[in-house]
Amino acid sequence: MTSYANSSTWTSFLKSITSFNGDLSSLSAPPFILSPTSLAEFSQYWAEHPDLFLGPSFVKTEADASKVCSGIDVDSPEVARMLAVVKYYISTLKSQYCSRNESMGTEKKPLNPFLGELFVGKWDNKDHPEFGETVLLSEQVSHHPPVTAYSIFNDKNSVQLEGYNQIKSSFSKSLMLSVKQYGHALLSVGKESYLITLPPLHIEGILVASPFVELEGKSYIQSSTGLLCVLEYSGRGYFSGKRNSFKARIFKDFKDSKDKDKALYTITGQWSGISKIFQSGKHKDDGVLFYDASKSPTELLNVKDIKDQHPLESRRAWKDVAEAIKQGDYENITKSKTELEESQREKRKEEESKGTRWQQRWFEGVDYSQAHQDEFSLLTGLAHLSVKNLPSGTTTDDKEDKKDVSSLHWKFQRAAWDNEKEIRLSGASS
Repeated sequence: MTSYANSSTWTSFLKSITSFNGDLSSLSAPPFILSPTSLAEFSQYWAEHPDLFLGPSFVKTEADASKVCSGIDVDSPEVARMLAVVKYYISTLKSQYCSRNESMGTEKKPLNPFLGELFVGKWDNKDHPEFGETVLLSEQVSHHPPVTAYSIFNDKNSVQLEGYNQIKSSFSKSLMLSVKQYGHALLSVGKESYLITLPPLHIEGILVASPFVELEGKSYIQSSTGLLCVLEYSGRGYFSGKRNSFKARIFKDFKDSKDKDKALYTITGQWSGISKIFQSGKHKDDGVLFYDASKSPTELLNVKDIKDQHPLESRRAWKDVAEAIKQGDYENITKSKTELEESQREKRKEEESKGTRWQQRWFEGVDYSQAHQDEFSLLTGLAHLSVKNLPSGTTTDDKEDKKDVSSLHWKFQRAAWDNEKEIRLSGASS
């Protein structure tokens, strides 16, 4: 239990959330639980392991396929690339959901990005010239509801990840925070594509002021080749009794996924630790190491110095707030945060008075209630997933899919970045 758990500030916060009804993203948290990092920066967690992010692109032949998972028979490069994508995805989970616990001692509430906030950077990969440069672009495309869109691309190896994320949260009577994730990630590797849905999660430890994240439910990875991975998550549950447990099954197609015994491979373990892979038809004890999160160091993103950043870029915009949080200066946290938020409200009022609206920079909203022939439509069709704005991974046979809700999803516009005049990456000429 942390020293904050018995504080009057924390007690008041707990009382406020028990009676709160509305968008929890707008709820003010005690300064000591705030992170100095904007949620717009979280997109970088998708590619902190460049070797695994680019790994599927290096699988081109039967010989390459045999290297993806030593000790496991792989039928084809297509299957090997799917295994590589699953391994890459598993590698992102520790960064996305555990890294703040490790660096700050407990889960912190990130700063809510303002509309139009930007976060950009790149992985130079100088130690691996075969990797080339990987670029990250992140943009807050909506404030009500809060939505962060991102694109991560590597032109040298024809790899691109794009997607967006939105969350909706609610508290249970036991003060466990349940979070439904909206959005998806779409990975393109050469001519193949993979749709990745986002799992539900919950945050435990709130009563003792020591929050941590646990994933729950299911998520999916659907390949354009037809291969489908179904991932199930639990905490100290029935899989192993250990925190951050998961089980992933890879099937030939959606039809086979209805029968767990038809899984080509089963991967089980902890997404924050060690996982093993078992092949269909092999003895249960023949599992081999699939991924070890503790042996896979992250590669830091290269971001410009704050003095060189545009006013819309996260670290410059939140500089005073972040410094106050790091120093534990609660008075200045509130003062600096309020000033930034008030300036944003004034901008919205000014736009309203002029009859204008904020124009997104690199992303465009696409309405999928109308027929579209693209990768997202293809992959949702193969996996029988809803295209409506419902919790990520909602299937077409779920009663939620009957709801009359929008089908707006955010897509990256590469030409908009190529024509960008104001925002530069670190090391780029101005």
